[in-house]
Amino acid sequence: MKKTVNIDWAKLSFSYIKTDYRYVSRWKDGKWDDGKLTEDNKLTISEASTALHYGQQCFEGLKAYRRKDGKIQLFRPDQNAKRLNNSCKRILMPEIPEEKFIDACMQVVKANEAYVPPYGTGATLYLRPFVIGVGDNVGVKPAPEYIFCVFCVPVGPYFKSGMTPVNFTVSEYDRAAPFGTGGAKVGGNYAASLYPHELAVKRGFADCIYLDPVTHTKIEEVGAANFFGITKDDKFITPKSPSILPSITKYSLMYIAENYLDMEVEESDVLIDELDKFKEAGACGTAAVITPIGGIEYKGKLHVFHSETEVGPVTKKLYDTLYGIQFGDIQAPDGWIFEVK
Repeated sequence: MKKTVNIDWAKLSFSYIKTDYRYVSRWKDGKWDDGKLTEDNKLTISEASTALHYGQQCFEGLKAYRRKDGKIQLFRPDQNAKRLNNSCKRILMPEIPEEKFIDACMQVVKANEAYVPPYGTGATLYLRPFVIGVGDNVGVKPAPEYIFCVFCVPVGPYFKSGMTPVNFTVSEYDRAAPFGTGGAKVGGNYAASLYPHELAVKRGFADCIYLDPVTHTKIEEVGAANFFGITKDDKFITPKSPSILPSITKYSLMYIAENYLDMEVEESDVLIDELDKFKEAGACGTAAVITPIGGIEYKGKLHVFHSETEVGPVTKKLYDTLYGIQFGDIQAPDGWIFEVK
């Protein structure tokens, strides 16, 4: 008999809920152990761990989706594995074999199947893989040991009241340094964004736009998400920079725009002074898929795109197509879907 859980799926938010199992693997003496599932959601680590003192840690985020036929699928976990390894390489942590990463995610989903929300609720099971440097080490150098862990949390749909545009303001702060860790998914990038985010929210904005750290003339990221704009001649444009986290959602939308919606796609500089060329704009990432941007405040002026209250038609098509692929209602490109068996 399958386990059931007493959760009101309609009231789920994006917050922590302890589920039954998580996967933990340890690296020591040059190799990873086999890893195992555990019911314990607490990690015991040395007080001298590099993750605590020098920020030697990185993480990922992906989701498991319940299809209409009741089966469960992951969306492009191989790309999360590749990105995690790029982050590990950047801060001198051992890489996770791709097969091990995907297997760990599969094990966690299967062990917590009762927490995968039903089809039609819009809710999903969010997976958080991460790697941290641990062990006794007070010097500024790579850790002697590492932990790779994957836990999961059922989360509700990002848009509780439908896909409503929100406004952003351009920050004077930098999210990442030139030639720094902006392209890696490490905690330091997010720590740097907490204060600017709070300033933006206090002024009534959803979050802030970060410009390139060298010239402060080009859009890089939108809070913790990637930016895209739709030009007046229906071209999908998104910023290109080594300081931008390579969003799997963004690259999926680029493919969908070109191959499903027959749009021209371009990764290039997006100048903050040239917002007039976009009729629609959005932020994209794992949590929301797409957050429509109503307007961007820059130098005291709010530039409004399609509308501050209604999502633009192209943005809606992009969202509906990707959402449909993720939940199994639209045929996915080869290799995008991994069924949990």
